[in-house]
Amino acid sequence: MDKFKVRIVTPERVFYEGEADMVEMNTTEGQIGCYPGHIPLTVIVKPGVLSIHDNGEIKTAALHAGFAEILPDSFNILAETVEWKDEIDEERARAAMERAKKRLESKTDVDDLERSRYETALQRAITRIDALK
Repeated sequence: MDKFKVRIVTPERVFYEGEADMVEMNTTEGQIGCYPGHIPLTVIVKPGVLSIHDNGEIKTAALHAGFAEILPDSFNILAETVEWKDEIDEERARAAMERAKKRLESKTDVDDLERSRYETALQRAITRIDALK
């Protein structure tokens, strides 16, 4: 088995459907890379760059949150949000990153929910910028 089926779905669309030699992504347990024939595994997606390897070509995207089901013959991601590089506005992502950093630095009396929102916004912006590299 030298390829497996990859399917990435968001609430708005089927983001990607095809075959791959390998898929790399961040999980709550760390970064993983999976090849066809991988043992069955379910993981929680952590924001980061998603890389889909196929025939020497690497497709990259910003993957923000979701779940992944990895089987020997398939790799399925249910994502909250995922964006191809050409869908990302770098200037907007950098502005969002700076806004979130300033809010986190200046707000010393924020509650846990508000702090979590700022941290999530910062992580999303960083993920978008990383995907553009």
